[in-house]
Amino acid sequence: MIAINNYLAKSNPKETIIEHTDKLIKNFDILKEMYPSLQVNWDMLYKVCLYHDLGKMNIKFQDKIEKRKRHDDEIPHGILSLAFIDFEDLEEQGYSEDDIKIIFHSIAYHHDRVLDYTNDQLEEEIESLKSEFFGFKYDKLEFKFINDYIEEQFFIANDRIYSKNENHFLKYIMIKGLLNRLDYAASGHVKVETKNDFLLNDLNEKLLESWKEKDSNSDWNKLQQYMINHREDNIVVVAQTGMGKTEAGLLWIGDNKGFFTLPLKTAINAIYERITDKIVIDNYDEKVGLLHSDMRREYLDRKHEIESDIDEYYNKTRQLSLPLTVCTIDQIFDFVYRYRGFESKLATLSYSKVVIDEVQMYSPDLLAYLVVGLSYIDKIGGKFAILTATLPKLFVDLLEKEKVQFKMPDPFTNKRIRHSLKVENQKLNSEFIKQVYDSNKVLVICNTVKEAQKIYGELKDSLDLENINLFHSGFIKKNRKTKEEQILKFGNKDNEGKGIWVATQVVEASLDIDFDILVTELSDLNGLFQRMGRCYRDRDWNKEGYNCYVFDGGEGKCTGVGAFIDKEIFRLSKKALKNIDGNIDENKKMELIDSVYTTEKLNGTDYYTKLIDAIVYVKSIESFEKSKKETMKMFRNIHSTTVIPKIVYDENKKK
Repeated sequence: MIAINNYLAKSNPKETIIEHTDKLIKNFDILKEMYPSLQVNWDMLYKVCLYHDLGKMNIKFQDKIEKRKRHDDEIPHGILSLAFIDFEDLEEQGYSEDDIKIIFHSIAYHHDRVLDYTNDQLEEEIESLKSEFFGFKYDKLEFKFINDYIEEQFFIANDRIYSKNENHFLKYIMIKGLLNRLDYAASGHVKVETKNDFLLNDLNEKLLESWKEKDSNSDWNKLQQYMINHREDNIVVVAQTGMGKTEAGLLWIGDNKGFFTLPLKTAINAIYERITDKIVIDNYDEKVGLLHSDMRREYLDRKHEIESDIDEYYNKTRQLSLPLTVCTIDQIFDFVYRYRGFESKLATLSYSKVVIDEVQMYSPDLLAYLVVGLSYIDKIGGKFAILTATLPKLFVDLLEKEKVQFKMPDPFTNKRIRHSLKVENQKLNSEFIKQVYDSNKVLVICNTVKEAQKIYGELKDSLDLENINLFHSGFIKKNRKTKEEQILKFGNKDNEGKGIWVATQVVEASLDIDFDILVTELSDLNGLFQRMGRCYRDRDWNKEGYNCYVFDGGEGKCTGVGAFIDKEIFRLSKKALKNIDGNIDENKKMELIDSVYTTEKLNGTDYYTKLIDAIVYVKSIESFEKSKKETMKMFRNIHSTTVIPKIVYDENKKK
């Protein structure tokens, strides 16, 4: 028998079961104090926190921790912990069979382990636990109890609580998911949550006041006021580029836990930088996180200004414990696959507010995940706000079909004319670009990396101009970061530089850049109007001629069509633009969007089929069928390996 109360729960650093559980309870208290109205049975949650690791007293687990000796027949400690639960006492306290089952399942499955043992083995292990438990003293245990067996009424190995009883399933998600959050935080030695008591003050005292220094009449606009007044609602808002959607989203989050999602890492990095440089400036590494696949590199690039330890900042971000997180949707919406361990993420979203920016940028499968994910968030108590420059009506129809509750005001637009559009019935070519360049700032957007490289090469070969730049997703990370910084600097409205940037859709959404001329291939209407938002971003067009040129491929099609751009949507977009020539206001853009992206128009297209199939598929998956690793691969349907070009490796290997 191990010395009384010295049973270890963790090995690095060494931590006893009591010490670890005390940390868990401390985080429980933090969570309860911060979110007292959370839709969870706090007493049930406390009980699973108290009992979840008692099974670690078994000798085989202690051998693994103390002596690094593994036993092939070790039964997972979560299962053994069930023996310490006096279910008869719970019944006397008024707990229903379903509630006791939730307690048992939350503890049993708080780690994803293979359950391969016989009842005889289980009862033998429980019997040996009794001698270990005899001398165990823990002041938080009101009385000592250990059963001879696990009551099958409440738990059978490899059986799960499934979604057929939705209310029961959601209650289980909350208990088990929050247990996981508390457990991860205790194990990682971080606070489970940090209070958001700064965002509204920083928005008003730092951002708005800085505006008032330039213009004393500055105030939040109609969109931003609407979001302030509807903080307790789910919102779907269409607002033209330049209306301050980022600020509107942050004002809607207010002093609550929030996630701000965007479709592209380039845009996410820019928004994160904007927030931490201009809004949440003081101790931002305690308040704002950046969450995407390259986040560690972004943090390392900022290590000179981050006050806390980089690894600690990274860990807190990964654990979703920071008050505000800017992220890609795959980082939080992968729970729709209901993989083993998904509960902690959805439980977190139950008391969070999620902003989804530029929804039209997502592929059919990602749009499907959003529809299903927002349905879950709505049911479990979380809030969402969709803020977008253009909105496919089809998406709204799908939300309504899933019975998602939301408010949708009239679009926020003004009558300003910012764009004059010329449709070129031909393929994009470098000769045309040379003609429109006139010591100004020209942005060229191609649908594919290959086409961007081709156009860039032709311009470099034939133009005696130093400032011709190329930006796409294919650069190595170091160069891509530099490119991001360069285009943001060059595209700043106050920069009077001149030159040409050739890019792909990496610049399409949420980048605060302003060019004089846009030359682009047609992808679809959504993409086109997003791209136009990078030209005359907040300026009035009052000249003759055009500042936006779209090439529709002529008798053929543009690059990327049929590969990742839906052929039918491209055809419908091309047709919708047929009679457009000259000034085009925001209302006209939205009218064109509404004419193309309807359920009726898209029904039968590959796009619509993929979207509906993805919804049906993800809803039909059996809960707990997949691992998180499988889900990560499936969510973005990307099968890739990060590589380093040999020449780059050779140049840097000594570093």
